[in-house]
Amino acid sequence: MIRVLGLDVSKSSVSACLLTDKPEDPRQFYYECPFFCLNADVHGIQELLALLPDIALLEPTGNNYSKLWGTHLARAGVEVRLVGHKELRNYRANHLALPDKDDDADALALACYYFDYHTQPRRFGQISDRTIVKIRELVLRLAHLNRVQSPIINRARQDLAWQFPEVALVKSRRGESGEVPLLWGWLAHERKSTRYDRLYSQSVGLGITDTVRLHSLRICDLQREEHAIEVELGELLADSRFEHYRTVFKKFGFGDRLSAVIISQIYPIEGFLGADGKPEVRIILGQNSKKPTKRHLSLRRFQKALGAAPSLEASGDSRKSKVVGGSDLCRKSLWQWVFTRIEPRRSRLQNEIGKILGEQLDTEKAAGRPVKLVRNRVAAKGTKLLFKELVKVHYSPKILE
Repeated sequence: MIRVLGLDVSKSSVSACLLTDKPEDPRQFYYECPFFCLNADVHGIQELLALLPDIALLEPTGNNYSKLWGTHLARAGVEVRLVGHKELRNYRANHLALPDKDDDADALALACYYFDYHTQPRRFGQISDRTIVKIRELVLRLAHLNRVQSPIINRARQDLAWQFPEVALVKSRRGESGEVPLLWGWLAHERKSTRYDRLYSQSVGLGITDTVRLHSLRICDLQREEHAIEVELGELLADSRFEHYRTVFKKFGFGDRLSAVIISQIYPIEGFLGADGKPEVRIILGQNSKKPTKRHLSLRRFQKALGAAPSLEASGDSRKSKVVGGSDLCRKSLWQWVFTRIEPRRSRLQNEIGKILGEQLDTEKAAGRPVKLVRNRVAAKGTKLLFKELVKVHYSPKILE
């Protein structure tokens, strides 16, 4: 008899539902079930493991909340599976007819979900290995540091506009060895610069205040932390398992940051392929044309994971397409890649990929389409080319014919 534990994770506790089989009437069982409320402390973890589950199901709530519970379960030898938010919401409402969302209802739905779909692996989210989890952690930390820095830098520049206007718009970057940016280091008294000394002695500004120097110190600290994370990311990306991926990424002009973001979402590529190890393609009748139409399911899953798969919404005569699901960070990173490596002619990739994407971008812009739409379409095309290149590297080119 298998013991299945549904866990709905909150900030400092979990709601748990333990089942040995699926109840005949889940809605009625909801009112009778002895749910467990476990706190995120020593006693809570002990009570969790004392339930002796064989399998635990959670929603992927990121590193902040579910990591604690999932890690302790995995260390105790419990198989941990993930169920997507959208999938659980539809299952709870449409299949189980449980009450409006609450923690206990979600815990029960998670446990029931296993009994209905345990033979369908694609119904569950992928459990990544430790290296991928660490890469994802570092990528998110870098994104957080970027969000933290931006308002501090903006505030400092606004103050410099009247304190030392000659340098207010200077773009000062960190050195390759990790040295803090010269401007912020000079303002924080961490680096020397005869040029800035000379400019300041002749400045028309009203003088640098302690506030700007404190902001500069914060920026230097954040820059050092960024560099340390980038070094660690570089070491993780040097893993031999990622060699083929990085070979492909170089063709697209991806830097280490974007490479890490993408690897954290799509490794291993085999997870998007069919049971035979090939891209999954199905022939179905088109809804409008009624003609046999190819559906590239593996490609679609790949693009969705990267946040680049548009979904069609239709209501009456209205039909519109928008991108939903996938990684927001990845979507933004791909947009920045288009903006910096495809759109500017002077820095455009000098290969077939740059030619294909560049021509599409130029043609659509010349046709008067909105720039935001054009960049999104080019990013989606880029992910399509990326999938084909990754499959080529791992498998015979005949698979793509």
